[in-house]
Amino acid sequence: MFLWRNNTSHDQENDSLQHESKINELKATIGPLSGHSLQYCTDACFRRYLDARNWNVDKAKKMLEETIKWRSTYKPEEICWHEVAVEGETGKIYRANFHDRQGRTVLILRPGMQNTKSIDNQMRHLTYLIENAVLNLPEGQEQMAWLIDFTGLSINNTPPIKSARDTVNILQNHYPERLAVAFLYNPPRIFEAFWKIVKYFLDAKTFQKVKFVYPKDNDSVELMRSYFDDENLPTEFGGRAILKYDHEEFSRLMIEDDAKAASFWGFDKKLQQAVNGHLGADGAPSPVS
Repeated sequence: MFLWRNNTSHDQENDSLQHESKINELKATIGPLSGHSLQYCTDACFRRYLDARNWNVDKAKKMLEETIKWRSTYKPEEICWHEVAVEGETGKIYRANFHDRQGRTVLILRPGMQNTKSIDNQMRHLTYLIENAVLNLPEGQEQMAWLIDFTGLSINNTPPIKSARDTVNILQNHYPERLAVAFLYNPPRIFEAFWKIVKYFLDAKTFQKVKFVYPKDNDSVELMRSYFDDENLPTEFGGRAILKYDHEEFSRLMIEDDAKAASFWGFDKKLQQAVNGHLGADGAPSPVS
């Protein structure tokens, strides 16, 4: 038994050393960085991209370079709430006011509450909230959890395939290893055909993180409860908390976070003033237990 433990510890130490070596190798192959790219590419960032590509340096390099290029043009860190607030009026996606048992930020998605037509704007809204979820991660935690509520979803408002593909592309390719788990709660039958197509957009790692939960399936319910406290989990997901999305209150929180993001990324004073200047802008809903 002692030898087994000793060998296990030795293997873990070797893995750690190999991982550090690959992080340094990836840093070297990426080369010098500047501006927001330098700020984005921390050791933890390199580790996530390597992890997403099973520690293959060449594949991780390609993936990270594509993200750096995407961030330099899309500029997700510069999206402000007032630009996407109209997308949030119904609370179709928002950051919950509770965490899971591991302290992860939680995003609640309600596809049945879709209120706009532009997929491009919807993706900017999603990207903004992913950035916001990352901004609000507690120290030592790098991942978020998604709770997906299908209330109100019908054949008339099922998301187009392009919307699902774009969502997967953003999350999987530009925020690798940021998602810990996604619980799809009691999806209706009409979702089955949609899922049969969407699942082929997912890589193996992301696919394993998607969990279907049905109220009459005790195993799936217990799995979700292993991640969430019943007192925090909204009734829409079988918990005890009353879910209320207050757009005005949520907007106020997002505007405060815009100022935090501006400070974190080192935006100039004009941008920070612009962010602060929208304190009276139309808001977005916020969850209240």
